Parts: sequence; structure tokens; C-alpha cells
Amino acid sequence: MTKPFTVVLIVPTGIGATIGGYAGDALPVARAIASICDRLITHPNVLNGAQLYWNLPNTFYVEGYGLDQFAKGEWGLEPVHQNRIGLILDRAIEPELRLRHLQAADATRATLGLNLTDYVITDAPLEVELRMSESGASWGTIGNSGSLLRAAETLIQQARAEAIAVVARFPDDPDSEALQNYRYGGGVDALAGAEAVISHLIVRHLRIPAAHAPALMPLPLDENISPRSAAEELGYTFLPCVLVGLSRAPQFVRKSAISFTSGTVWANDVDAVIIPADACGGSAILSFSQEKAQIIAVQENKTQMQVAPEALGIKAIRVNSYIEALGLLVTLRAGISADALRPTLSSLRCLSQTRDEF
Repeated sequence: MTKPFTVVLIVPTGIGATIGGYAGDALPVARAIASICDRLITHPNVLNGAQLYWNLPNTFYVEGYGLDQFAKGEWGLEPVHQNRIGLILDRAIEPELRLRHLQAADATRATLGLNLTDYVITDAPLEVELRMSESGASWGTIGNSGSLLRAAETLIQQARAEAIAVVARFPDDPDSEALQNYRYGGGVDALAGAEAVISHLIVRHLRIPAAHAPALMPLPLDENISPRSAAEELGYTFLPCVLVGLSRAPQFVRKSAISFTSGTVWANDVDAVIIPADACGGSAILSFSQEKAQIIAVQENKTQMQVAPEALGIKAIRVNSYIEALGLLVTLRAGISADALRPTLSSLRCLSQTRDEF
């Protein structure tokens, strides 16, 4: 009996990836990989497409900080049938926009059968601010982190929430050059870095699955929008995909836990990790490079980072595209050496031995 073939797909958030840097545009990659592996582990940036999503039963929806802890071997991933999702709404959200999000949440209950608890409004505005680094990556800050954590604790303690969805009011800047570049398919998602800060905060402090959807006023209609950013033009909220992802997000189990089930997945269960070839500086990929997993670096997916695996001493197989990565995954799962599929195959060489006294 063979072990489950487990793949991790990473497209770092807010670094302008040409595939996965927009509104759920790495989801087709995830769908393809999920079809040829037993377990796919990836993060919200890959699977979230605003009001668009896709049910992938063998896929683990793991927030970025949780993925880092998993890669380090500190946390395991415990599969679930369904999570009770608690919803946090930023006090700064205007009444009409708040109602739009509550209606979206109710729609997922009625139409998709998701299990949501009653919601909480933060006791103070979260005060999200957006930033852009010199390297071109987006990041941000949250002014009232204590208010966010208090709201999450209320949902856990009073409503027995098992996962947390957050909707924070983000700054509107419809005329900015960065936003226009992003809408036309040529820029960095200015929201992604701040979104990661919000979800990281909850997961780090409370060790519970979490994800974020920004609250923004609808943008003016523009017929020149790129297909890669078009999912964010569809309505008043990005919440549906977050709720769908969290509904079956695995629970986190500490390595030091007294007990966990045989179905818990750990870092040493991972067979392959796929990453953009110039975005190899993150915590998760550095940790996975110390494991037995095969690192696959996709050259076609360009980012703003310019951090190659070789520069960090990471042993990786470079491929041109995700299509080529899929072929490599098939050979790995089948237990076939990729060298055997090439037109030339070198002969075995004899290794020289060192003489030791025993």
C-alpha cells in the first residue's frame, strides 16, 4: 500500500506574481494539481477568487502563518468535515456595506449549507493602512489589533467558532496608479500584504483557521479590466470564497499535543512543493527545503522578489511552466525517474571509496 501523494502549492501574497498575484487566478493551477495528487495543501491567496471558488475535496485551505508552522514541523493539519465559522466585521464598515456582507454570509448558509455562528462587530475601528515596500511588495498595518483579537475570542468562547472570517474596512483609492495597474493585469495587489497581517495575527495568537476579505466600495465600471483581476469586479463583497475555504480548513495540532489522529498531516508527509522560481525566500520554502520533499521551481511565474533557490542553497528542479510541473508530479507519484523520460540517459558511474579502518 502506497502512502498518500501530498503536494504543497505556494504563491506568496502581494509580490506581483504573474500567476496567482490577482483575484484567484492560481485556482486553475490548484485544480489541475489536485486532480493528480491525493492531498493538496495551499493557502487562501491561491484559492480565493472573491465571489468565485471551486470545491476541491482533497485540498487543505491553510492560512500563511499556519503554513509556515506546518512547514517547520511545529503544527500538524487535522482534517475536518465542517467548521463552525465566526464572522468579524470591522466597526469602520458603513451600514449599507455591512449589510451587503451580512447578506452574502446568509446566502452561503442558505445556498451552500455552510455553518456560521452569530457575528461580532469590533469594539473599535481596525484602522487598516496600506504600504508598498521598495522591492514592490505590498504590506500594511492594523491600528487596533487588540480589538480584532477580542472579537475573535468572543466568537470562540461564546459562539464556539472553529474558524474565523474577518471583513475589515480597507482604504478606497480608486484613482491610484497602483490600483489601475492591478486592474489592467500589470501590477501588485496592494491589499494582499495587509490582509496577510490580519489573518496572521489571529492564527498566531489563537491557533485557529482564519482568513480575510476586504470591505471596499465598488469601483467604476471599466471595459478594459484584465481577466486576471475581473473576479474582484463582480459585486460588493469578496467574502463568499473565504467562507467556503474556511468551512473545511484543517484544524492546527501542535507537535507537543498529547494526542492526535492518524489522519493528521505533518511536514514530513509532503512529497513535493511548487513555488515561483524567483520567490524562494519565504519561511515555508526554507523549512521544506530541509525535508525530503522535492522542490519544484516554476520559471514562468515571475514575481517582484528575485530570490532564486540556488542563491539560498535550496536544491530544486526548475521547470518552465505549471504544465511542465504537472508532468513532473505525475512521474514522482508513479515512482519514475524523470531522467528516464528524456531522450538521452547517461550510464552509471563508479564511485571511489575511502578506506576506513573498522
